[in-house]
Amino acid sequence: MSYILHATLTFILSVEFIIGNLGNVFMALVNIMDLVKRRKISSVDQILTGLAISRIGLFWSLAASLLVSSIYTTLMIPGKLMRTINIFWTVTNHFSVWLATCLSIFYFLKIANFSNYIFLYLKWRVKKVVSLTLLVSLLILFVNTLVINRCVDIWIDGHEANMSYSAISSNSVQFSRLILLVNTMFTVIPFTVTLTMFLLLIFSLWRHLKNMQLHAKGSRDASTTAHVKALQTVVAFLLLYTAFFLSLLSLCWNVDFKHKSLIVLFLLSMGLAFPSAHSCVLILENRKLSQSLLSVLRWLKCRLKDPKRSAP
Repeated sequence: MSYILHATLTFILSVEFIIGNLGNVFMALVNIMDLVKRRKISSVDQILTGLAISRIGLFWSLAASLLVSSIYTTLMIPGKLMRTINIFWTVTNHFSVWLATCLSIFYFLKIANFSNYIFLYLKWRVKKVVSLTLLVSLLILFVNTLVINRCVDIWIDGHEANMSYSAISSNSVQFSRLILLVNTMFTVIPFTVTLTMFLLLIFSLWRHLKNMQLHAKGSRDASTTAHVKALQTVVAFLLLYTAFFLSLLSLCWNVDFKHKSLIVLFLLSMGLAFPSAHSCVLILENRKLSQSLLSVLRWLKCRLKDPKRSAP
């Protein structure tokens, strides 16, 4: 039974890795090709392209971590390799989360309707708000990287000390827990921002529907549709982000990547669903990306029906 579960979870992880990479590569390629063709790119497409690139890096940094943990023993992992992998994962995870948060802020400011002066001021300067958010996130990334660097230094000092194998193994487990806990704590800020955007969007939609009822209008108009579409995207992000957040917290107490227990595989599958499934949601919710996807699927369907067409 455990073998079947292990094989199933490994298969799910592999599917998430493949779909996540394909989805994000597709998203980045479509936007880059559109940029080359039109010589310009919208703010949303800029965020989506950056998000796709960061998530491709996130997938491969996770793959590198799993590969290193399976190849090297606790005593053999070089300090430079450990530092590189952890910092690379921290950076890619940071941009993956914060660019998705910027997307939520962008949707909120573009779609929500409030008469508040501060909101209107921010709404008219949505590009500057997103840029400022990214700049602030860079400061947070700098602090996060410093903390991770310090954790790696402590881990290296422990390896260089004259310690027994069991002591080093215990030190490595504590190090892995500390790294995961630090990165988890730094993801609380963008999660809180996205949750706030979600609640404000719901409030904006409620006010809009209430005004429509007072003026005896229909229950559905362009603004309502825009609100609902934005809410769908943000809800998907929040649900997947929550699963990702909980998986990181849980991994702090189950960090035996080398033996790949069922719990670790389940938590990895749960966490990997965030960058994989969320990218698919973004593709389906974006008109240009969804139309490009349909074109690619039609092309593949034609090639499968008539393989001679693809031959020279």
